[in-house]
Order: sequence, then structure tokens, then C-alpha cells
Amino acid sequence: MPELPEVETVRRTLAQLVLGKKIEEVRVLWPKMVKKPAEAEQFIDALKGQTIHEISRRGKFLKFILDDYVLVSHLRMEGRYGLYSNDEPYDKHTHVFFTFTDNTELRYKDVRKFGTMHLFKKGVEEMEMPLSQLGPEPFSEEFTEKVLKEGLMKTNRKVKVALLDQKIVVGLGNIYVDEALFRAGIHPEREANSLKPKEIKKLHQEIVSTLQEAVNKGGSTIRSYVNTQGEIGMFQLELFVYGRKAEPCKHCGTSLEKIVVGGRGTHFCPKCQRLK
Repeated sequence: MPELPEVETVRRTLAQLVLGKKIEEVRVLWPKMVKKPAEAEQFIDALKGQTIHEISRRGKFLKFILDDYVLVSHLRMEGRYGLYSNDEPYDKHTHVFFTFTDNTELRYKDVRKFGTMHLFKKGVEEMEMPLSQLGPEPFSEEFTEKVLKEGLMKTNRKVKVALLDQKIVVGLGNIYVDEALFRAGIHPEREANSLKPKEIKKLHQEIVSTLQEAVNKGGSTIRSYVNTQGEIGMFQLELFVYGRKAEPCKHCGTSLEKIVVGGRGTHFCPKCQRLK
């Protein structure tokens, strides 16, 4: 699933392609993808005549800012956007079409059909699900060491599980939780409220720096992720632990291990991240 760096890369690419374009027509071939409003026809009718003024991001969600509405889109496992001429052929995995007045078309492809779209009146999108329960952005002033500490001290869940739920900080998924925990020297099975102040300080630093480095590299190309122009990210070349089971640790040479934490495959170094 694309995490914050990948979604930010998609956002930046889309902003270069579709800002200022006016929607002439919308087609939805898989109505279950539209979660709000309840009927896809309402979604279609509301979007006709709307212009895309801005594309922003909230956690792993894309926000298309229109004249009167905000379209909130989640790519889930394999969702992709692409800009095409409206007369180009499309494949069976293309489910939503936004046709513009300039004869171009933004298409949403999703092999697994897990992606979601919510349409809100402008100004209320942050007050309702799926955005209303999200924690602070990792690059914002709101995400302080104190905020991270308060979030971790409230739970005895394993620290990896706590960081994945998007309420303490948004944007982290399986890849970047594993990477940040490794860089901070924290075992993924540690109880969140067992972390010491100096460990939380280090973890806060590594969450921010890991995500920023990944954004700068265009994200990680794991499995099928590419950006909207078919370009791969390069941060996978910098990964310390994720996807490197049985390979030597880049810091100490110990063979890396993979376990399951909270139902998610989890990579770590048993020497650099001891379970205290």
C-alpha cells in the first residue's frame, strides 16, 4: 500500500498534470468505489462543471480541491491515476474517468478495486470520516516529541501497531514503521508505553527524517507502486530492513529477521533492535 512518501509523489505529479482543468463528464464503472455520496450518480452530477484548483494530501489520502467540493481519494493497495487523451483505449482495471473540457481524461485504475473516493462540500471534509480521526502530519509543527510521547504512553500495544493506526501520526505504513524503528534502535514488539524519553526523542527524529528522505527520493517501489507517469521511486535502495529478510544488517552484519506483528510482516535486526 502506498504510504505518505508515495502518495506525496503522486500528489506532486498530478498537480503538474491537471490543475486548472474543468471536468466535463465523469464515468464510474465500479460504483462501490464511491463511498460518499451513497449513489454514484450523485457523485457524477456534483462533479460536472467543477475545476481542479489544488491537490493536497492528508496522511495517505489525496484531496482534490474543486470549486464547491473536495474529493478525498485513497489509493489502497494498487490504485493509480493517469492522464490520457480521452480517445485512448483503456483496460478492464480502469474504473473511474474524469473527462476534461480540453479532451484529456484523468483515469483511475485499480486491479484489486480497493480504492475509495469520498466527495464532500468544501470545508467539511476534515470533520467527517475518513479524515476526522487522523493524527498530525509528520512534517507539521503539531507533530512534536511531546505529542508522540503522549500517544505512546496511552497504550500498551506493541509500538509498531501503535504507529500504524494513524492516530498518533499519519502517513506511516509497514515499510516506514520498520525503517524508523530500525533507525531508532527500537524492537517492533516493545510495548509502546515502555519506551524511555530518550528513545521517544530518537524515534520522533527518525520518523520525520525517514519520511522526508523517502519523499525526496520519490518513495519506494515495492511490488506495483509507480507514480502517475509510470516512474518508479528510488528510496527502496536506501532501505535498511524492509524486504531484506536473511540479508546482513547494514550496520552490524547480523542476519535480518522477519516476524509477524499485529498481522503485518515485520523486518528488524535482532542485534541492533534488542527486545528489552
